[in-house]
Amino acid sequence: MNNSDTQNQRIAKMTFATVYPMYIAKVEKKGRTKEELHQVIEWLTGFDNQKLQELINENVTFETFFQHASLNPNAHLITGLICGYRVEEIEDTLTQQVRYLDKLVDELAKGRKMEKILRVSQVVGN
Repeated sequence: MNNSDTQNQRIAKMTFATVYPMYIAKVEKKGRTKEELHQVIEWLTGFDNQKLQELINENVTFETFFQHASLNPNAHLITGLICGYRVEEIEDTLTQQVRYLDKLVDELAKGRKMEKILRVSQVVGN
């Protein structure tokens, strides 16, 4: 993916706190819960509810958000299109991590089973 440096910087400087309410609205509109959203975020980042709230209160950028994250070792199993790009082909690490999160939120909103979203069935044999 040939994302421009400008787009990557824009993503890096966005604050998680400004996007988080949009994530909640998106999943709740489709009948999913804030708790399920938190489960997805925790799976990807390692952040429990308390840490997530601290980061929201601190108004951290996505850059800082993912610097503090312990990215799930199975995050590479997140594939597919998001915003017109294949997440597995995004070259900028931070942009890819943000798009991983976007993809998981999309899957949750689309009613996908939690086991599939968390890639449980893909790692059972490993």
